[in-house]
Amino acid sequence: MKTWDVIVIGSGIIGLSLSIALRKRGATVLVVERGEPGREASYAAGGMLVDCPLETPNSLQALASASAKMYPEFAHELELESGMKVDLRDFGTILIPSDEHIATPQFKANLGRFDSEHEEPELQKPLGLENRIFYLKERSVDPRALTAAAFKTAKLRGVDFSSGDPATGVDVSDNKISGVTTTKTSFRASKVVNCAGAWSGQIGPSQLPTRPVKGQMLCLAMPSRTLLKHVIRSPLAYLIPRSDGRLLVGATVEEVGFDKRTVPATIQRLHQAALKLVPKLSEAKILEDWAGLRPGTPDALPILGATAMHGYYVATGHFRDGILLAPITSHLMADVIDGRQPQYDIAPFSLSRF
Repeated sequence: MKTWDVIVIGSGIIGLSLSIALRKRGATVLVVERGEPGREASYAAGGMLVDCPLETPNSLQALASASAKMYPEFAHELELESGMKVDLRDFGTILIPSDEHIATPQFKANLGRFDSEHEEPELQKPLGLENRIFYLKERSVDPRALTAAAFKTAKLRGVDFSSGDPATGVDVSDNKISGVTTTKTSFRASKVVNCAGAWSGQIGPSQLPTRPVKGQMLCLAMPSRTLLKHVIRSPLAYLIPRSDGRLLVGATVEEVGFDKRTVPATIQRLHQAALKLVPKLSEAKILEDWAGLRPGTPDALPILGATAMHGYYVATGHFRDGILLAPITSHLMADVIDGRQPQYDIAPFSLSRF
């Protein structure tokens, strides 16, 4: 029976980027995916690379900033190897903060004032918030393009894939990991990494406290590709422009289990929020709407590192930051799996905290 050095469960951007990192270090890798590679949370994500102390938990800020800095090289490498564009944009973010943001002590310490250089002529500043508009030097990326490029890169680098056959459990022999069992077969490896996102908790042997957190979004075709340059984040909604003229509008945060249905009233509310922010979008056509399931945890922080079971590792629970944290997660987890000391302390993200 064929064996691999490492089996990665889950082919979202976390699993794909980790599989590439492991292959770079010479490991043979199999990715086991319950459905179609890259078509769950990564496919549904907005792609804002949020590196903002107002919106990132303190304990996660160091990893968020490090990962954001890695993105140009990360994206360039995937584009170079796959021959596909990932639409990494560097225009920045215009933030219209909520009252909760304004009330935090770090608000003025961390944000530069919005200035005319970063104006968006079509942005309608909400009444009473005209002087509350700030500019952040953040990037955005198209997660669908990014994940497709990562999938192609992984395949070109010799990563093996099993798709459409969910992992049902991690096999243990003599208190050591021996492989993964799926609904149809089993695969052999001495190391397994659970990157199964919202489904991570359904796979033994360790009980992972992950859960699905639904997010609904819609996509518009802007009347002009240059209608908006910046990402807009406001209490009403966020708007994420793409270079091809699409505009993403999102997103909800819903605790409804594994329910991926969109709700017409919710999509309409998001659409109305977009029109309020940019009235010119009344000329935009709705292209599609969808819902995805983010992997949440009890403290809204990821679960990273080795488990008590020898050879079993976890990289899941990234909640709204999976796209942002993919570069740093793959780097740190490859170190852990290799038995090296990771560059950053990941003890706060250990499964043992629960």
